[in-house]
Amino acid sequence: MAWIENLFMNKTDVENVLLCFPHWLESCPRMHRFFAIRVSMYIFMLVAILMTVFGNMLVMISISHFRQLHSPTNLIILSLAVVDCLLGCLVMPFSMVRWVEGCWFLGDIFCQIHSGLDMTLSIASILHLCLVSIDRYMAICEPLSYKLKVTNGTVSVWIAMAWMFSFMFSFGIVLSKVNISGLDENMQNSCMGNCALIFNKEWGVIAPLINFYIPGTIMSCLYLKIFHVARKQARIISNSVDRVISGDKKQMSDQRERKAAKTLGIVMGVFLLCWLPFFLATVIDPFLDFSTPIDIFDALVWFGYFNSMFNPLIYGFFYPNFQKAFRIIIYRYICCFKNSQST
Repeated sequence: MAWIENLFMNKTDVENVLLCFPHWLESCPRMHRFFAIRVSMYIFMLVAILMTVFGNMLVMISISHFRQLHSPTNLIILSLAVVDCLLGCLVMPFSMVRWVEGCWFLGDIFCQIHSGLDMTLSIASILHLCLVSIDRYMAICEPLSYKLKVTNGTVSVWIAMAWMFSFMFSFGIVLSKVNISGLDENMQNSCMGNCALIFNKEWGVIAPLINFYIPGTIMSCLYLKIFHVARKQARIISNSVDRVISGDKKQMSDQRERKAAKTLGIVMGVFLLCWLPFFLATVIDPFLDFSTPIDIFDALVWFGYFNSMFNPLIYGFFYPNFQKAFRIIIYRYICCFKNSQST
């Protein structure tokens, strides 16, 4: 980014620059932050990490433990929870330190592993959300053939393909370094302590197109179709009843429409709010000579991470069966905790 170029412009003034590795002249500069700001950032991001990990663990335990939650749809949600939980455990803590301190302390090899895992789990999370939209579309718009086409076996194949594509695409880019080909040396992580995953103009367009804009467009179209079909079915039900009970049925139909619109609006709204700013910046930044400040770019990355924190709320708490499972698990845990303390 721009701060990398500033480092090489200020090499003669290293005594006034706080470095990631003070004993190395090739070190990247460290972020200058007030102590209160650093503590606040750590607290905020630690809360986000804990919510991401434990929220998705709650979904995983619920689906695994309760037989009534064993279904093709919930199999996708289970895999999504695994993806988001791994993101919270393996990626977000290291990204937190990198953002607050402005340094990467674990070396180039772990930088590549972290970057590959970051891309893999982020892409996999988006693809799982797309799979959920496809599953819901087939369930609502093709109900007669849904149980024949969508089985645990077919869903397992979809999930495996999403995982494999995410892993191969991400680590293929990171290890081949095609994302930085053609960039000058100052932009290719040349200073020690830098672990920024940047994209040249070509891959700054290709990667977001494949991993966000195409899945996002599919999700938007499918959810719009689902909402249209749901409204149509509700009107058919409302018009098919006799006049004596048509008022009650119409009220129930209107409530169902509002609930469907609210749910679909939250799903797409949270998804776009979390990921769209990051992928817009990824496309635009290479054409602006990487002028986006590093703090802004890191903030956009964390907005994307927040989608993994919100997924358990959206795909778990909106379903009554999940709500019952969550209450049972939490109640049993609280009771065990109290009993263990009382003894």
